[in-house]
Amino acid sequence: MGAASSIELRSVSKEYHRDAFTIPVLVDLDLSVAEGEFLALMGPSGSGKTTLLNLIAGLDRATHGEVIVHDQDLGLLSEAQITRWRADNVGFIFQTYNLIPVLTAAENVELPLLLTSLSRKRRRQNVATALRIVGLEGREHHYPRQLSGGQEQRVAIARAIVTDPYLLVADEPTGDLDRTTAGEILDLLQLLNREFEKTIVMVTHDPLAALRASRTLHLDKGRLVNDVIQEARVPAAS
Repeated sequence: MGAASSIELRSVSKEYHRDAFTIPVLVDLDLSVAEGEFLALMGPSGSGKTTLLNLIAGLDRATHGEVIVHDQDLGLLSEAQITRWRADNVGFIFQTYNLIPVLTAAENVELPLLLTSLSRKRRRQNVATALRIVGLEGREHHYPRQLSGGQEQRVAIARAIVTDPYLLVADEPTGDLDRTTAGEILDLLQLLNREFEKTIVMVTHDPLAALRASRTLHLDKGRLVNDVIQEARVPAAS
């Protein structure tokens, strides 16, 4: 794992405004994530985990402070620039997969590539590579309804990596899966982190999932309350 910093948050606060009320979500947060790190974000509901993930991914903007990802200060980008930046640099993995039912697995994976200048042949090559990495060779022409939940999540992960982003953000990626299937998805995330050197930031409520990360950050009421460096390991099968 490289020592270079991939993500830097400096005195970051995030507030939402409702009528005359100001609702603080993150409070003066400092955070540094190394290149190639696998970070798990934990904490009770409302602690700011998903907000922090969205700031790192460029889906939301800080009210105060700096969010710097891969040497880019996201606060300096226009809406058009940050949209392009996300497309080039971030892969998204969600709890609910977000696959399009009328598209095949290959077509779902190809979607991010349609925004690029790649030829059709090169797009298909990239899609085949992504599906092979996630273990879905031979399922290219299956529709989501023909796949299990775990296979659907693998398609979603293939879609996230098909553009070869350096950062993967995952919001409860195993939340809808049984324990065995969840373990398989976490195996895949560890593979992407270790073998393909992807920086991963994952929100999870599951302490067993967090054990797969190299570091766990605990939030409560928008503040960092515990930051644990750990040796990522595979929990014993239940």
